[in-house]
Amino acid sequence: MNNKITDNRFKGPKINIYRIILIVLLICTFSVIFSFSSQDSKKSSSLSRRIAELITNNIKWIQEKPKQEKEQIIKQVHIKIRKIAHLSIYTILGIILMAIFSTAKAKALNRLGASLIVGIILATSDEIHQCFVPGRGPLFTDVIIDGLGVLYGILVVMLVQKIYVRIVAKRKRKLRVVK
Repeated sequence: MNNKITDNRFKGPKINIYRIILIVLLICTFSVIFSFSSQDSKKSSSLSRRIAELITNNIKWIQEKPKQEKEQIIKQVHIKIRKIAHLSIYTILGIILMAIFSTAKAKALNRLGASLIVGIILATSDEIHQCFVPGRGPLFTDVIIDGLGVLYGILVVMLVQKIYVRIVAKRKRKLRVVK
């Protein structure tokens, strides 16, 4: 099967509008990432800590634990929330990057590679940026998590494209049968 999307909706001026929309979404998404990374350690930690407390406050068996044990659980949930946040926002970034690169006439593997490389460069630059934020610093594990998020986003787009191409092909076959 062909690796290119066979739909004709995004040709000519429409493709440029689509690309502009995607680039604006990319800039907005990275601005959100950059703003979170610009928070000092106290502010950044307090946001995810509050979310961890909201979650654990609604779980009876955690609330029945002694204070020290409950605090340990909150800390563990807090760390997981931070990592899930990394994965989630970079999955969105991966979706947008792959959507942008999918507008180019290139093989799927090249679009995947370009999207992944750009996503990892953005993740790395975000971690480097944290060197300059009080109480924060770069973590290689965060770049790995961010890269996995980008890859998940890319795979989501590829899956949707594959399903879309199959639906379009099936409709074309039905039209040929009807004629």
